[in-house]
Amino acid sequence: MPDPRRAIPRTDALLAEPRIAKAAAVLGRELVKSVVKDVQQVARAGEIAPDDVVDAVLARLPAGASSLRPVVNATGVVVHTNLGRAPLSPSALDALVAAGGTTDVEFDLGTGDRARRGRGALAALAAAVPDAAAVHVVNNNAAALLLCALALAPGREIVVSRGELVEIGDGFRIPDLLESTGARLREVGTTNRTSARDYAAALGPDTGFVLKVHPSNYRVTGFTAEAPITELASLGVPLVVDIGSGLLAPHPLLPDEPDAATALRAGATVVTASGDKLLGGPQAGLLFGDADVVERLRRHPAARAFRVDKLTLAALEATVRGPLPPVRAALEASLESLRDRAQALVRALDGVDAHVVASVAAVGGGGAPGVELPSAAVSLPVRYATALRTGEPAVVGRVVKDRCLLDLRTVRPEEDAKLLEAVRRCG
Repeated sequence: MPDPRRAIPRTDALLAEPRIAKAAAVLGRELVKSVVKDVQQVARAGEIAPDDVVDAVLARLPAGASSLRPVVNATGVVVHTNLGRAPLSPSALDALVAAGGTTDVEFDLGTGDRARRGRGALAALAAAVPDAAAVHVVNNNAAALLLCALALAPGREIVVSRGELVEIGDGFRIPDLLESTGARLREVGTTNRTSARDYAAALGPDTGFVLKVHPSNYRVTGFTAEAPITELASLGVPLVVDIGSGLLAPHPLLPDEPDAATALRAGATVVTASGDKLLGGPQAGLLFGDADVVERLRRHPAARAFRVDKLTLAALEATVRGPLPPVRAALEASLESLRDRAQALVRALDGVDAHVVASVAAVGGGGAPGVELPSAAVSLPVRYATALRTGEPAVVGRVVKDRCLLDLRTVRPEEDAKLLEAVRRCG
């Protein structure tokens, strides 16, 4: 009998098949070719029939050329680091598409001359924080602190409280980061109490600057004290304040979270912050402060290594100038609206063991530790957790007491239909 493997379509024939050729135009020929070869091997092993090879190839092709998959965040953690932190607003996404082509990022179309890179984003940030005499943007907040150490304290001392020697994500520690520049840390005070006198006693000819770090991913409670910015600003040396999570101005829901405007008014020389947390934009390190000092940071040779690309600049400007980003919308959503949406979803899931439960969401992303956000969730049997996480679209909830909770504070209203369909598919 003839070998059935001879009926398996050749590679060139499969790549010429109209539907597969269309996919190759989007995904790239090499990626599609690798899938074709994998499916041919499956067919040679007798696991599928030769006539099913085309359908098998189409089924295995990814939706896009990137391996990243969209996820519906139903965890209740507003700024979820493992899920990419802040989701961008529609206006920021439109800005990314526009910036993806050839753009005037460093060119003045009116004069035909070279222009200041990122001038639109810088102007937007300056308008949002008028207390800042100058603004600069780098690729993340760690880079902002690193640049301060390189420019203001090379071979010198950085005075910092022992209670503010923070470890950030994935085991990275602020002390290690700063010491990698050749600066020396001068620790003052104790873990729970540090006064302005402690800082003053440590100052000397080797002092580069005083650093105040907001412990945005933990809280120290009880018998505690910290020196206010106003007192540290009067010590006669530059004061760098790392506010961390990126509020540009005070927010009524987060009264204990520091913001750039308040820190500058209190006397900070430079304020550093993240762009992809409470600001709700792309990953970026924001620097606000004294014009001479910020210019010194901008002109440092290492600043080139920390430069952001046109996509970041575009998304950042659109976030600051545009409508409310998803992070802010999630923080400010009313409990009543969340309950109404949860009830509507449960009604639509007729026949599914689903009901509405009270939930507690968190800010996340190393911001506002301990702040609880009352929320509402759809409660499902625990088996849904894995099925939703591995489904299409991927939905990530959280498991509490053998139930899968889908917290709606972190699900955008326009995602409700997608969430409903995902749950139905798991039924």
